[in-house]
Amino acid sequence: MARIFAAADIGSNTLHLLVGATDGELVTRIDNLSEWIGLGEVVARQGFISPERVDHLLQALKECRRVATSRKAEAMYVFATEAMRSARNHEQVLEKIKKGIGIDVEIITPHREVELSIEGSKLDIDNGHPEIFFEVGGGSAQVALIKRKKLADHISLPLGTGRVIARAGLTNPCPLSALNKAERYIADVLKPVTLAQPKKAIAVASGGVARGLWRAVHPDGEKTIFAKELEYLQWSTARLTLDRIGSRFGVKQRRAQTLLPGSMVYRALMEKFGVAEITVSEFGVREGAILEMARGRI
Repeated sequence: MARIFAAADIGSNTLHLLVGATDGELVTRIDNLSEWIGLGEVVARQGFISPERVDHLLQALKECRRVATSRKAEAMYVFATEAMRSARNHEQVLEKIKKGIGIDVEIITPHREVELSIEGSKLDIDNGHPEIFFEVGGGSAQVALIKRKKLADHISLPLGTGRVIARAGLTNPCPLSALNKAERYIADVLKPVTLAQPKKAIAVASGGVARGLWRAVHPDGEKTIFAKELEYLQWSTARLTLDRIGSRFGVKQRRAQTLLPGSMVYRALMEKFGVAEITVSEFGVREGAILEMARGRI
């Protein structure tokens, strides 16, 4: 019999809640709640989470708890990723959340983040037997090798969309000087990376940035994205305002600002690892967390 759980992910771009019913093998979405918090760019610029952002986060977490309770979730697991990991005041932020609204937040490691994301992505990608996994967030990018459906190797890179925006000064429209600076930064980060990936690997991507790119270039729902499509998306978004990007590609304005850095990072990752195409999963870290809750591992 299916049980209902809730997982809330304090990411570098968004706070996202998923309430799902699961039997430990499949997850049926019952409710989704997403709130843009933009921690990745803020932490990249100033190194800490401001009081205003903390207050915003507390209010959003209260709403997550209300939704989870209304849906009769057995439990709500709240976890945080790169932006919270990197913020020098993260201990104070977590303490304020605990004292203010009684919610415990676990900061998970990049390795654990990838494990949960891969587990979630199996819900719609498993039959393709992917060998390499990408997930670009607001604060970092995760690259993992998969062997026999298990995580074999992994590296976390400072290539989140918010971090690239902060480092290069990307804007929309974007001057050539900022684009060149972003490309140099991405190339410098990737240059020393030496994961021994298989040749002609089947690649899968998960996370909000990948799904934003997918929806922008494939409104028909086709899940496979090619490097040439990301090249076009980079060229197009670099010369448009956020309003024009939103209307042209059918994305919300907050997500529109991730299309330029997201397409640049994913293009560079594909080139670095010899991948011609990536398949985007509709599922990821939150579904993985709900499956682990049902299996008694969280």
